[in-house]
Amino acid sequence: MPGRSGAFRAAAILVLVAVIIASLFAIGRRPVPPVAVTPATIPNPAQDDLSAELRRCSALGPQDPEDARCVAVWEENRRRFLGKPALPLPPQSSLGAAAPATPAKEDAR
Repeated sequence: MPGRSGAFRAAAILVLVAVIIASLFAIGRRPVPPVAVTPATIPNPAQDDLSAELRRCSALGPQDPEDARCVAVWEENRRRFLGKPALPLPPQSSLGAAAPATPAKEDAR
């Protein structure tokens, strides 16, 4: 009876191939669902302030850890990333207000 097991195996493989082909045809015939257009999100003013501060702190480079406001801004960014509720940013000190958005380039002589 060794011939029968080979015939059953071949039949099982043929049935499996037929099921796969039928599935592919069924998937291909499904109508494509319409793409839902979502309205543009209204920017959150607090998020814009945070984004602007993150850019400013990134531009500071090595002086970033020395700036207390930047430390607070990076901590708030981590809080929001982890899904915790947003906290108001600390008030900008006079030192932070005078800081340039990009580091000043020294004269190259």
